Amino acid sequence: MKYSSEFQSVCQIDKRKWILVVVSVAVTHLFCQTLMLSYGNALHSLLSESNIQLPEKVSLLSKESSVVESAKVGESFSGTLSSFDDVHMLAHRLKTVDNGDVSEDGEIDESVNEKDEVKPHSNHSVVKTMENDSDFVEDATIENDNLFDEMVDMDEETTMQKNNESRWDLSIEQVVKTNGELSADSELDANRNSVLNDTKAASVTNSSSVVASNHLDNLSSVTIPEINFIRTTGINSSTGDLTQLLPNHGNHSLVQSTVKKKMRCMLPPKTVTSISQMERLLVRHRARSRAMRPRWSSERDKEILAARLQIENAPLLRNDRDLYAPAFRNMSMFKRSYELMERILKVYVYKEGEKPIFHQPIMKGLYASEGWFMKLMEGNNKFVVKDPRKAHLFYLPFSSRMLEHSLYVRNSHNRTNLRQYLKDYSEKIAAKYRFWNRTGGADHFLVACHDWAPYETRHHMEHCIKALCNADVTLGFKIGRDVSLPETYVRSARNPLRDLGGKPPSQRKVLAFYAGNMHGYLRPILLEHWKDKDPDMEIFGLMPSGVASKMNYIQHMKSSKFCICPKGYEVNSPRVVEAIFYECVPVIISDNFVPPFFGVLNWDTFSLILAEKDVPNLKSILLSIPEKKYLDMQLAVRKVQRHFLWHAKPVKYDLFHMTLHSIWYNRVFQTKAR
Repeated sequence: MKYSSEFQSVCQIDKRKWILVVVSVAVTHLFCQTLMLSYGNALHSLLSESNIQLPEKVSLLSKESSVVESAKVGESFSGTLSSFDDVHMLAHRLKTVDNGDVSEDGEIDESVNEKDEVKPHSNHSVVKTMENDSDFVEDATIENDNLFDEMVDMDEETTMQKNNESRWDLSIEQVVKTNGELSADSELDANRNSVLNDTKAASVTNSSSVVASNHLDNLSSVTIPEINFIRTTGINSSTGDLTQLLPNHGNHSLVQSTVKKKMRCMLPPKTVTSISQMERLLVRHRARSRAMRPRWSSERDKEILAARLQIENAPLLRNDRDLYAPAFRNMSMFKRSYELMERILKVYVYKEGEKPIFHQPIMKGLYASEGWFMKLMEGNNKFVVKDPRKAHLFYLPFSSRMLEHSLYVRNSHNRTNLRQYLKDYSEKIAAKYRFWNRTGGADHFLVACHDWAPYETRHHMEHCIKALCNADVTLGFKIGRDVSLPETYVRSARNPLRDLGGKPPSQRKVLAFYAGNMHGYLRPILLEHWKDKDPDMEIFGLMPSGVASKMNYIQHMKSSKFCICPKGYEVNSPRVVEAIFYECVPVIISDNFVPPFFGVLNWDTFSLILAEKDVPNLKSILLSIPEKKYLDMQLAVRKVQRHFLWHAKPVKYDLFHMTLHSIWYNRVFQTKAR
């Protein structure tokens, strides 16, 4: 008994020691967390998201005063933005909502009734809604609930309110038309209501980057474009360093104190591929295909290889009644290739895929190119075959715009489900048909105009021929295999050729014209150097809303010698095709952009392609062009115009045929014999 009682006493003492040790370790652990956690509060890691208190909530909509208040997020989520996946997603969201509908000429259409009832709708009404964004173009209004994300540390978690509106709680009733054409996307209207009533842009910073209230006062008084860019300064002409054109005074010190990593689309590219380098890549890839060798031979491959021999040995043509020879790299090869395409090309269109993502085109607005091609391809009896064994090419008929509209969860900063959806589709095709597996998808093609398409089709569709509007070599665009798709802004699906043409050269008194919203880093630089600086340079920002202003924008293009086409958030811009549409010589300012139909067209004859660092010297460059050269360029614009036009019934050498031919042409030079 004596030993038993002594043993129990020792155990009790040891138990107390162990409890003391455990408590000490726990306290030490929590103390260490206070030093490491980005929120500066160790308890945050122990509490659910619903109980996290945000220190401040900053309203960026008010231009008169700043609003700093404590906000409890009831249903929030956190997301860390990666260098590619979320940066481009944010860029698109900034590009596509909330304070009304902004047309390509930069004017806001606020005719939408903010009190419209939101109702569920069918697939048909979804597409009608998307088609009614006749003024929904590249210069759409900035989405304010994502605006502040540019200023917070992209390596930290940003906590925002969850949007309770479903992507599908949009109705055709929300689209209000005026004068038969001006309308707004119902999605924009629904988003605008939520943003005007509740700003969701909130940032949580650590002790080393706390923004004082007086700084917030300054921030709230800045306009939306100014928040993006503040102000810009001159460039060092001796070094040509474009980064010196970025915002560098005013509130920039505040931004520098809070920003550790900016969005990719808000910074100049780290590397630049010049047009001459692109041409060398094209020649190299033409001579040496990187496509997968087919697993087994096919009669279709033999026909393509025979066609390649005929194209390479095409008879020399110096002039042609239908084609303008200077506008082509090699008119003889193009002509022969086009004739062979018309004679032998057969395309199989997969029937798999559910609406509205598949088989349901959008015919108006910024993403109309993919919709027009889908409609004309699926309805074509000349090229489309029902038996896939007879096909040289296989078309994946999905809409990248409807994919985003249908599946993307607003403010989630996550597009994984979009890519997974296409991955599942491609795996379904591969499991059901043997054609994908024969070439690894190299004889399959897709046509997509949405900015996110390069990401959505990466890996699982990597070997396919991709016709993309976002033809950026830094995002994986393969010169010689992929096709740069013209981004066309279609105002009227019934009459896509409305207002076609422009004034003759002798009546074009304006040297250069630009108007539009301030998207990306380059456009503010353009305005800083040329807005209200020179009467010959009509460079504007956002134009007033209204039909009169819209017509004024069109008349400016019709009356100008050169139309400036700077990049926005991405390298592509509908202004390039718009300039050709109105017979204005396009001046493309977008590093790493592969011009449309780069494999067959010689853009030097009908456009001017400048480096972004040349913006300060823009006028001197334009004035250095001799009058005769300008007249030749303007003539070439009129000659190539036919290649950039949509028709309800396709005509020879139009945009539909040029797109299909570029896909065919690239496949011809990528095909390998078994």
